[in-house]
Amino acid sequence: MRNEHLGNMKTEKHFEDMPPEEFRKYGKELIDWTANYLNGIEKYPVLPDVKPGEIKSKLPKSAPEESEPMENILADIDKVILPGVTHWQHPNFMAYFNSTASGPGILGELLSAAFNTNGMVWKSCPSLTELEETVLIWFRQLMNLPENFSGIIYDTASVSSMHAIAAARESLNLGIREKGMSGIPKLRLYCSEHAHSSIEKGALTLGIGLDGVTKIPVDTEFKMIPAELDKAIQRDKANGIIPFCVVATIGTTSTTSVDPVNEIAAICAREKIWLHVDGAHAGVTAMLPEMSGHFKGLERADSFVVNPHKWLTVPVDLSILFTRKPEIIKRAFSLVPEYLKTAEDSVVTNYMDYGIQLGRRFRALKLWFVLRYFGISDLREMLREHIRLGQLYASWIDEHPMFERLAPTPFSTTCFRAKPDGWEDETKLNQLNEKLMNEVNATGKLFITHTKLNGKFTIRLVISGLRQQERHVKDAWQLIQNTLNKFVKN
Repeated sequence: MRNEHLGNMKTEKHFEDMPPEEFRKYGKELIDWTANYLNGIEKYPVLPDVKPGEIKSKLPKSAPEESEPMENILADIDKVILPGVTHWQHPNFMAYFNSTASGPGILGELLSAAFNTNGMVWKSCPSLTELEETVLIWFRQLMNLPENFSGIIYDTASVSSMHAIAAARESLNLGIREKGMSGIPKLRLYCSEHAHSSIEKGALTLGIGLDGVTKIPVDTEFKMIPAELDKAIQRDKANGIIPFCVVATIGTTSTTSVDPVNEIAAICAREKIWLHVDGAHAGVTAMLPEMSGHFKGLERADSFVVNPHKWLTVPVDLSILFTRKPEIIKRAFSLVPEYLKTAEDSVVTNYMDYGIQLGRRFRALKLWFVLRYFGISDLREMLREHIRLGQLYASWIDEHPMFERLAPTPFSTTCFRAKPDGWEDETKLNQLNEKLMNEVNATGKLFITHTKLNGKFTIRLVISGLRQQERHVKDAWQLIQNTLNKFVKN
């Protein structure tokens, strides 16, 4: 909006924000819309029935020259945007790794946008820095990590892991910060063949290259084999290649398998190699005493990533990197121009020193809201219920003669396929299961995704959404069985 004021025969024009009364009106409408959306989420098909380009075709080709009424903007949410939304908040969203946002998390996100503060240095927003420091101490305690681990909030696990790999590279003291990668010996990073693709992307970004990543074989439960890791390290050392980082995973992307962190940590300690542990999805289960066996040896890692936005109802995006060696991350990334120096630098944390980004959103607010609103007890019970439902679904697969489980279920993700009697041809089984998944998804009643394990097309069903109950898991199982029955009979 622009207002004009006459004075001294001149016209002054200045830009103004939405008036407070208008903000209140539409803010309340949008909160009501959001509450109704979340409360009635099950009336929507979880997966939209749209074709590529369909949503874009309904949008103007250029931005409006003149102001548009908010009524029109909000109306287009219903008419244009909503029909193309994949509803991650839906309890029948059982694909990828569920990422559901709770009410308190959404309100924390709203307040973060209202403050619109930038936490690059302590002085630019003391509350951002000190709340982040405090809430990460809370979270470290929840994860049962030693006190010498400190945390840093990034946006996603891809970025957290990239910073960990950069720290591993910096720990070699090869002068890469000053001279770059030219003229240094070849470096090697090791990870399981089931590690997340973000590890390779981090290697690409940092100049390690895909050729600098060695994927270590896994056992029958899809866990990294420590002896194979050791062989690869010794082979590279003999050939003049420098092993600098090992990435172990607690909850791999495809199967949620758990690498033997304690054995891997022993190798890394002996060889003086940085150990980074990826627990982006399943890491929050360290809150549960009964799951402690999966985290044995984690205290020996140099860094560990966990994403509260994946299984702890915090809105995307919020990833936490814990490390025993924050000074090395700072050494890798700190660059302080004169205009960012402050009188308090020697006694405060300036988060800009710990990553590539200068601008930092007030992400800690939404985690703070979630932890305080639910309390640790309720969050633990949510995780336990999801794990119970995952184990229940896995048992149904095991008991059914037309299905088989293709991997263990350590948490709440089940990897399985249909395998009717008489079906032995792997090519036809792959085609059958791909068709089964696509037909189930086409109903709009359920969204599931797949991976490939030992060449087998593998359907994944994930239970970690805030709104998922046993009835949703039963309905999903019934839909999958009914859909298969149609194929087999025909």
